[in-house]
Amino acid sequence: MPNTLLSASGLERSFYGVRALNGAALDVRAGTITGLIGPNGAGKTTVFNCLSGVIPCEAGQILFDGADITGLRPEQISQLGLVRTFQIARGFPKLTVLETLLLHGDGQPGENVLTAVFTPGRSRARERDLIDRAREVAEQLNLTGVLENMSSDLSGGQKKLLEIGRALMGRPKLILLDEPVAGVNPALAGEIAERIAALRETGLTFLIVEHDMDIVARLCDPVIVMAAGARLTEGTFDEIVADRRVQDAYLGQRA
Repeated sequence: MPNTLLSASGLERSFYGVRALNGAALDVRAGTITGLIGPNGAGKTTVFNCLSGVIPCEAGQILFDGADITGLRPEQISQLGLVRTFQIARGFPKLTVLETLLLHGDGQPGENVLTAVFTPGRSRARERDLIDRAREVAEQLNLTGVLENMSSDLSGGQKKLLEIGRALMGRPKLILLDEPVAGVNPALAGEIAERIAALRETGLTFLIVEHDMDIVARLCDPVIVMAAGARLTEGTFDEIVADRRVQDAYLGQRA
């Protein structure tokens, strides 16, 4: 596929004898917001876990930006520019929003005695760069006003935005978003959608698992539908909604 940034084919994965992925395949074109939907148990989260290296696939191949990342560890994959968020926002409750963002900055120099003694200026310069980057990310996500707040004090929607901010601090090429508006009130869900759309305009690419069909219709093109651990179909939102196979997968043969 032209301009393909991420490509997965033939992915297989079982858990205790139950097949979660059965030859799953997908392609994500650069500059798109691609939706990944399907009924519960379709294998969407397992695909995310395999793509991000959280769990290894038992068969198949994953290519990202021209490199074979099959079997790489999560930190190796994230360093290449493929990062993910989680459905349940994770963080450090005793850190502020700014500190949380700084923790996930790329190119962290670390702290050691030799650096502190012999090249203190380099560490301070990198810290200033990271602070500037964190403030830039916060502005993109409308979190500037809460930078000094404890991350645990944020609303559910703000925690979702912070989760995206953590991913952005690594300067990714593609972000896997796992249900970015789950459990968020409609007003904040709309704001999160607006922020994602704006980030796409900066050149970022997204693959999104989401159950809110209004958000999928608003953001995603194309949309990939999974069922029984494999890709069922792909198309625009209107095309997949009209597809009888998709209706059957979600609602049963009566659909």
